[in-house]
Amino acid sequence: MYVSSIEIQNFRRFGEGGQGFRMRLRPGLTALVGENDAGKTAVIDALRFALGTADQEWYRLDDTDFHKGGTTREIRIVCKFEKLGPADKMAFVEYLTYGANAGDEPVLYVNWTARDTGESLKGRPYRRVDVRSGKNGDGPIFAAEVRDLLRATYLRPLRDAEQALSAGRGSRLAQILRHSPLVKEGGSDGCDLEAPIKGQELSVLGIGKLLDHLLETQKGVAGTRVAVDKHLESFALGGDSLTSSIKAAGAGASDDVRRRELLEKLDLTLRDEGKPGFGSNNLLFMACELLLLGQDDEGNKMLLIEEPEAHLHPQRQLRAMKYLQDQASEAGIQIIITTHSPNLASAINLNNLVMIHRGRAFSMAEGDTKLSPSDYRFLERFLDVTKANLFFARGVMIVEGDAESILLPTLAKILNRDFTERGVSIVNVGGVGLRRYARVFRREHVENDGELQVPVACLADMDVLPDCAPEILGKKMEEDGSWPDKAKRGWRAKRDFEKPDVLEDRRTERDDKASGQRVKTFVSDEWTLEYDLALGPKGDHGTFTGGLAEDIYLAARLAEHDDKISAGDTDRPTVERAAVAEFKQLSEAASALDHSAAEEVLASRVYAKFAKDGVSKAVAAQYLAERLELKHAAGLLTPDSLRARLPKYIVDSIDYVTGQEPTPLATESPNE
Repeated sequence: MYVSSIEIQNFRRFGEGGQGFRMRLRPGLTALVGENDAGKTAVIDALRFALGTADQEWYRLDDTDFHKGGTTREIRIVCKFEKLGPADKMAFVEYLTYGANAGDEPVLYVNWTARDTGESLKGRPYRRVDVRSGKNGDGPIFAAEVRDLLRATYLRPLRDAEQALSAGRGSRLAQILRHSPLVKEGGSDGCDLEAPIKGQELSVLGIGKLLDHLLETQKGVAGTRVAVDKHLESFALGGDSLTSSIKAAGAGASDDVRRRELLEKLDLTLRDEGKPGFGSNNLLFMACELLLLGQDDEGNKMLLIEEPEAHLHPQRQLRAMKYLQDQASEAGIQIIITTHSPNLASAINLNNLVMIHRGRAFSMAEGDTKLSPSDYRFLERFLDVTKANLFFARGVMIVEGDAESILLPTLAKILNRDFTERGVSIVNVGGVGLRRYARVFRREHVENDGELQVPVACLADMDVLPDCAPEILGKKMEEDGSWPDKAKRGWRAKRDFEKPDVLEDRRTERDDKASGQRVKTFVSDEWTLEYDLALGPKGDHGTFTGGLAEDIYLAARLAEHDDKISAGDTDRPTVERAAVAEFKQLSEAASALDHSAAEEVLASRVYAKFAKDGVSKAVAAQYLAERLELKHAAGLLTPDSLRARLPKYIVDSIDYVTGQEPTPLATESPNE
């Protein structure tokens, strides 16, 4: 049996009615991901309240557990169990709910309600708690022994595994061992005191009885008892018989109590030199819990783990998660975890991820997203730890190259739209799969799930050259100098699109491939990132207002000499002085041309450093980011002046993912 769905009303951040929480669950492992305070822990705690936990820890409801703004002071949690086995059907027979059709498999509903009646008990607020069966909570109340079968195993965040596995009254190790068939059936509970100890196969209880006998009959103990009896004789009246008896404490208790007391004497530690760390002890703790759950034949085999990554280094996180997924499948254990680790999220099958966002659950399973089967196979191969941070973001920027992922955070910071402060993650897909990643955030059943309210911006290049660029880049031409036929070349320029409408259709086509719901595609204004940054935005009259051409050219020349600068064969100021002189010549040559093409020629010659000379875009982006930060710190580059010089699609995309509607471009001149 497994919990197939949970509904939560009026509990913490979850409201009531349409504002309540609903989540479908699958057999096996489910990972709850999302930013802090989204509601992940509230889901785990709701399961703990409704089902109870194996350690039988008692939880006190607090005022803060009731949703603020609710019309009632009643919390309702409903868990639905499906796929009950024969033993489960027998154990819960009087609590089952049957479908309308004769062949329908029965299900089990657990309705947990807590009402704040305003009463008090011994000076404390009293809340009336009921646990009933039935879809609407109209079935019988669960008996205590049946409630025991519903209990889940819970591992709290930042748990002290060493303490849990240490000897002591009520230790978790003793609880695990008490319920293990290996302990219960590990030999005879009786002990033949006349037979040699060697050869007797004794259970824990049998060993306890033997120890009691050996302790009671030990020479010194027996001798002390005889000495006490001699003193007693002096107190006795005629005919009285006063004799003593020394018994091991607890020897007369029931077998179950005695077994528990014996097991509470045990510690479980790793066989290792020195003191094991928190991480290793946590793995040991999880291994014990999995052993117990795997041996249970009936009831709820559920393991709740908050932050399984706690105290584990990345490689062990991946290993632990792989094993948990295997155990969930092989041993029939339902495992529900919460995690803040992109490392773990990247290792979990996408079908098993549920993103909790603003108090709602968004399953990433097939059929719930716009992802196709081939998308799932693709993401299984390429969704690594650097990309999995998208599950924890308030906004996501999906880019196709290293240059964008390096440069955009700097641009956003100077524009007072800092990505780090606003919880924006950049996902660099490396030129492939941009639309696949975008579809992660698009829901198949919006009418039921609602939209996932995470703004996602996809940056795509227009990939249309200005008419001057082929010659500047040295593209292969026909013998007469004309352009090759379009079918024979892999590039397109503006004049290949006879009408402006056709060019806009290309932009719209690229936009539509990834856009939808809260996902928007921002296509470059002209050609590609570096070219558009050099060119700048268009003004009101169709002319370009001036971009970052000089800054990009200097960054490209620094990137070209990066190895020499690092080796000390030259220095940055020397390269920059030469680059300033070179850029001045390029600018003067472009200005001598027809004014309408001058900006495009200059920007194309700047971009030729990358497209023709092979300068690394990523290294140049690093130098450009440093240069812009220095100018901003010196007061030479303000947020408004930078906004006025950036391509509109860059500004709009930054505004969108940081939660601000695009604003008109500033008309202020750059203050340099």
